[in-house]
Amino acid sequence: MKQKDNTNTGEIIVGLDIGTAKIAAMVGRMNENGKLDILGYGHRESNGVKRGVVNNIERTVESIKEAVEAAAENSGTNIYNVHVGIAGQHIRSLQHKGSIIRNSLEEEISLADIHTLTNNMYKLIMQPGEEILHVIPQEFIVDKEQGIKYPVGMSGICLEANFHIITGQIAAAKNLERCVNKANLNMESIMLEPLASAESVLNEEEKEAGVALVDIGGGTTDLAVFHEGILRHTTVIPLGGEIVTEDIKEGCTILKYQAEALKIKFGSALAGENKNDEIVSIPGLPGRSPKEITLRNLAGIIQARMEEIIEQVYYEIKNSGYEKKLIGGIVLTGGGSMLRHLSQLTEFMTGMDTRIGYPGEHISNTAPKEIISPMYATTIGLILKGFQRMEYEKKLNLSGKKPKPKSGSIFQNLFDRGKGFFNEGIE
Repeated sequence: MKQKDNTNTGEIIVGLDIGTAKIAAMVGRMNENGKLDILGYGHRESNGVKRGVVNNIERTVESIKEAVEAAAENSGTNIYNVHVGIAGQHIRSLQHKGSIIRNSLEEEISLADIHTLTNNMYKLIMQPGEEILHVIPQEFIVDKEQGIKYPVGMSGICLEANFHIITGQIAAAKNLERCVNKANLNMESIMLEPLASAESVLNEEEKEAGVALVDIGGGTTDLAVFHEGILRHTTVIPLGGEIVTEDIKEGCTILKYQAEALKIKFGSALAGENKNDEIVSIPGLPGRSPKEITLRNLAGIIQARMEEIIEQVYYEIKNSGYEKKLIGGIVLTGGGSMLRHLSQLTEFMTGMDTRIGYPGEHISNTAPKEIISPMYATTIGLILKGFQRMEYEKKLNLSGKKPKPKSGSIFQNLFDRGKGFFNEGIE
């Protein structure tokens, strides 16, 4: 079912980011200039998600409902279908090679052939309780000729491809879907969050040159490495902004909401950038004196934890084998990237050029300024990916050779609806 907005006949897409710190819903429509018009958005505090995984259904459903209702009211639309992001330390990735033998050398390779080859990868046997989320072609091989990015229109009998395969736990995905359904919504598709974030904050030149996208959320830090326009490596690190808040709470012996407010307003990732005489006063418990905290000590607590996160990110970048090939360096995004001096700390620790990624390039000038923020990178990316999926399906249908859907596990059937959506690099 296609969603329509009440003021325009254009199709709309709704992105739903179910994170550890916040749940955000956003309604978007593509305008005639190929830019995204944001019709409305809503966000609420997330109380039922831990490190990217749902651990309290009722609280998560309540937050989803509130965020979606706010987005629906602001946009004047009725929201039913949503595109959802997934993260969590259960996510892992692997490389695999697949092939098909075509019937005719005379017939050109079609988009349907690529679709068939990609779908075959979903038949791989995974570990118990684990299923494939995304199958992403990296490069194609036609009759032993390697390094082909887009084989449509070519002739060949043997079509092969190297794939980047991303897997996740069935239970985590089903709990996510259960929350969405209990909020009276339909999960149109599901996507790994760093892939969505990459779509909103990276440009094609960066992906071609080589870049590491680091999305620092509340519960996890997600990494996606691109080179020559191809996704090469993904991983999820189970540390994020929430653990920094916990460190401040313990280190300064204050309440959690006070620690979060301190981090947002005065936090810095470099202790040396603060002076010893810079002090902030925190109200004490009833009948007790206020607590004075130096900004240098606060930054010291933050820096220690951020160094640990950056070390793990850098280890994964080196592990990918592309450390020396990333001309575009590192792009930090997500709510956790908004810490002052974080890009400087990252450059110091990794020796790689670093910038903060803002999702403004794909958005029209009419968008509210507050959403042009790293904290909404995933939500905006989910909308962009939703429109890409729509275009892919149109092209597949026009080919006249769309393969019939295959039955599989409950988890696989859930993702059958969006397989084409995940074919990165297939135009």
